[in-house]
Amino acid sequence: MRVLQINSVCGFGSTGKIMVDIHNLLIENGHESLMFYGRNKASGVDEKYAKRFNSKLDILYHTFLTRFFDKHGFGSKRSTRKMIKEIEKFNPDIIHIHNIHGYYLNIELLFNYFKKSKRKIVWTFHDCWPFTGHCAYFDYPSEGTHWENGMHTCHTKKSYPKSSLFDREKKNMNDKKRIFSNVDDLTIVTPSNWLKDLVNQSYLKQYNALTIRNGIDLNVYKPIRSDIKEILNIKDKRIILGVASGWEERKGLHFFLELSKLISKEEIIILVGVTTKQISDLPNNIIGIQRTNSMKELAELYTAADVFVNPTLEDNYPTTNLEAQACGTKVVTFKTGGSPEGIFNSNGIVTSEKNSHELYEAIKTIFNDKDQVNVQMLAENIDKYILFKKYIDLYKRIINI
Repeated sequence: MRVLQINSVCGFGSTGKIMVDIHNLLIENGHESLMFYGRNKASGVDEKYAKRFNSKLDILYHTFLTRFFDKHGFGSKRSTRKMIKEIEKFNPDIIHIHNIHGYYLNIELLFNYFKKSKRKIVWTFHDCWPFTGHCAYFDYPSEGTHWENGMHTCHTKKSYPKSSLFDREKKNMNDKKRIFSNVDDLTIVTPSNWLKDLVNQSYLKQYNALTIRNGIDLNVYKPIRSDIKEILNIKDKRIILGVASGWEERKGLHFFLELSKLISKEEIIILVGVTTKQISDLPNNIIGIQRTNSMKELAELYTAADVFVNPTLEDNYPTTNLEAQACGTKVVTFKTGGSPEGIFNSNGIVTSEKNSHELYEAIKTIFNDKDQVNVQMLAENIDKYILFKKYIDLYKRIINI
């Protein structure tokens, strides 16, 4: 079996790591695999398996089209044509696309090729961008958003992919619907049932959609005892942990700031992924740690925590919930997007009300809970080696082998 994957990045970020994980499984099982990507350098993979097609100048021009004219996905014509020629050379049995936004790809050229070539396509949605007129998410804030002719309107052109001048939402909606419709053999995969339900409400319901959840490496994320409490001089305190790749508004930073006014002196908040500016603005009972590239250090923090709190206001299927449970720590999250779907075997609490008081009540309930997380029972739900094998099985079903 010959499989080609396409994504904005390769080997880093959640989508880039997922692509490489699937690639590694393909190679280990004796299949041919190649990855095309658009930005930065590939990480954690032999370069013979990963090809980048965009120049920095091409990405800058695509960014210009997005920022000023709200034409995200309609630049990068030259690099997309170059990529299509390489697709023809490789002649894959399956083309698996991930994020096709990210300032690197021309969606019209690519999908016109799909329609003419009759390729078998798998498309993993990591967000809502394919069925909105602009944004990747629309849950927060949700005022004024609605379905319109199978597409969802967006709350602001200022969200990613940001446009500072023109608002082309209606034109983008019509163009995406025209471009993404009527592909002969396309299967959509979503990591959460929440996102699959949205796909089935959109014009994309014409396609078969199924859920394959994202997983994590249980060889990395597991209970690891450490002296982290002694190092941070918080040996006698209960740890409330929050982790994000970036603490923007939708990730819920303000809820931790509000929590800091509610927690007792025996409790401390640790936030991982904050910037130096954000650290300087934190109150004394919040310890800020900049983003760590050490997964072992992160696993130590998860293990040391007494509860993991994820107050995200919009998300598909955050793997931080999985990482915390794998390290033996229970989770508190809002009833938002696919976040609740990542809590297994009563290993956490989902709060319906999105406020700091509800969060703190749930946190105190976790503190008083004597039941331990059974990490072994989690494997079938969170182990990436088990979950991503479902992609291999899907490929085989599609090409009837």
